[in-house]
Amino acid sequence: MIQNKNKTVVKSMELLNLFIEHSRLSLNEMVELSGIPKTSIHRMVGSLEGMDFLQKGEDGKYSLGLLFLQFGQLVAERLDIRQIALPAMTKLRDQVEEAVNLIIRDGKEAIYIEKLDTNHPVRLYTKIGRRSPLYAGACSRIILSYIEEKERERYLQETELNPFGHGTITDKERLRQELELAREKGYTISYSELENDTVSIAAPIFDHTGRLVAGISIAGPQVRFEKERIPDLIGHLLKTSEEISRELGWRGAK
Repeated sequence: MIQNKNKTVVKSMELLNLFIEHSRLSLNEMVELSGIPKTSIHRMVGSLEGMDFLQKGEDGKYSLGLLFLQFGQLVAERLDIRQIALPAMTKLRDQVEEAVNLIIRDGKEAIYIEKLDTNHPVRLYTKIGRRSPLYAGACSRIILSYIEEKERERYLQETELNPFGHGTITDKERLRQELELAREKGYTISYSELENDTVSIAAPIFDHTGRLVAGISIAGPQVRFEKERIPDLIGHLLKTSEEISRELGWRGAK
C-alpha cells in the first residue's frame, strides 16, 4: 500500500514538473508529454485540482494553482530573511564567540533556517531544519510571545507542555508570565529547556509592517554563560535583531 502511494506521489510530481516548461496543458498534452496512461492522468489531475495544485481554465486547459503562489511567496520571504540576516549574524557570532541561530515559525513549531557555529570545541548540536515546539527554548518562545493574543491563548489551551530538558516550562501559568515578560523586555532567556546544561537568549525580528517574522538567538553550554556575561550578550543580541529588522523595513515601535 505504501509503495503504491509512493508511486502515485512520484507520478504526480512528474506531472507537475511538466508545468515548469509549459504554462498551460490539456489532458491529451499531459499524456503525450509524460507517457502516463490517460486514465491515470485523469485521476491525478482530479486529485491535484481538488487540492488547488492545478486549476482548470475555461478552454479546458490546466495551469498551476494559486497554492503554488502561496508556497512561492513563503519560500521567497524565508530566503530573503536568511540572506538579509546572515551578515549581521556573522558579525554577532564573531563578537560573542557563541552559536547564532535564526528561527521562523512553521505552524505550531519553530524551524531553524540558519545557524552559525562557534569556534569553541564544546558546542551545541543544532542544525538547519531542526524543529522545536513554540513553548520550549528561548528562540521558539520569542516567536510565541509575539503571536496575536487570541491565537496565542488558543495554542496554550490546545498544547500539552512536555519536558525536553530539566528546565522546560511545563506549567502554563508560568509560561504565560514568561511570554508577557518577553514582550516587555524584548528578549527571553532559556536554561536547559531543549537540552540540559544549555542557555539560549533570543530576540524578535520584525518586518516593515511591524509583524514578527523570525527570532534570533545566541546559544551555548551553560558553563560559558556566566551571570555577569549575560547583560553584554543581551546588548549585542538586541542591537543585531534591530539591525536585521531595519534591513527588513521596520522603523521601530509606534
